Amino acid sequence: MTHVLVVDDDPVIADLVAFRLGRLGLQVSVEADGEAGLAAARQLRPDLVVLDWLMPRMNGLEVCRALRTDADADLARTPVLLLTAKAQEPDLERGFAAGATDFVAKPFSTRELVSRVTAALPPGSIGE
Repeated sequence: MTHVLVVDDDPVIADLVAFRLGRLGLQVSVEADGEAGLAAARQLRPDLVVLDWLMPRMNGLEVCRALRTDADADLARTPVLLLTAKAQEPDLERGFAAGATDFVAKPFSTRELVSRVTAALPPGSIGE
């Protein structure tokens, strides 16, 4: 089963994203801060990470950079979708420079989220 890790310090958003992705048939894990999210990514080896930018303990860009430089090559290639209110052009440049695969700007529609998650995962990953 395809596994998605959601890392967001806002429990309402984290629950909404987890619920919506779970309805696609994805296995979803949730963490509430960057350090816990990075540890979970290293332990769980998700197929995709949905990552908030502004979080306590370690922000989303720091987590993304850490994933991209991880000694485990598979983890370093894991797609990262930034889910953030920071979506101006300079923010996008910083996010992509940190290794983000794509962005979803807050506030967001769940349809856009699903479209971007589907695009970031390998074909056939949804509904397995």
